[in-house]
Amino acid sequence: MTGTPPPTAPKRSRARTLVPLGIAAWLLVEIWLLMMVASAAGGLTVLALLVGGAVLGGYVIKRAGRRAFSTLTEQLQQQQFGAPSPGPRGGSEGNALTMLGGLLLIVPGLMSDALGLLCLVPPVRKAVGRYAERSLEKRMRMAAPGSLGDAFAQARMHQPDGKVVQGEVIREDAGPASPGDRHDQGSRPPLTP
Repeated sequence: MTGTPPPTAPKRSRARTLVPLGIAAWLLVEIWLLMMVASAAGGLTVLALLVGGAVLGGYVIKRAGRRAFSTLTEQLQQQQFGAPSPGPRGGSEGNALTMLGGLLLIVPGLMSDALGLLCLVPPVRKAVGRYAERSLEKRMRMAAPGSLGDAFAQARMHQPDGKVVQGEVIREDAGPASPGDRHDQGSRPPLTP
């Protein structure tokens, strides 16, 4: 009796294999570092470092969140009254990296605390922000037409006068409309140049 062969399982991606291994290695290094510091300086020192990191991380996240909320509120008020936006004010850029630094400080461990403190250094924040912006712009330029990156690129286009022109595309080569179309082609006149 012959049956259908069992379906083959899809091949596991590299990320699904490497990410758990990376997290496990990170945890082992964090535990090893905590044990080394505890043996050198004592358990109370390690406890004080972990609690201090969590408190500092909470303060950093709260401060960055307030700054982001106040910036958002100001921008919404300026848009409501029609005033032009002055752009980002000093210290408001890099809130995402500041919040990431605070989150890394809250996570227990010495390596995460060191990375969190590094995220809070202003020159590092600016360098990482410029790198991320260049990388995003490069990926958007390389995006295939019709992809999500292309949609973001189109959304960022600005007219010199700031006006938005809404319209619809009517294809000349399209055949007769099917009854399930959303718009009835005969109810509107065609757009002319």
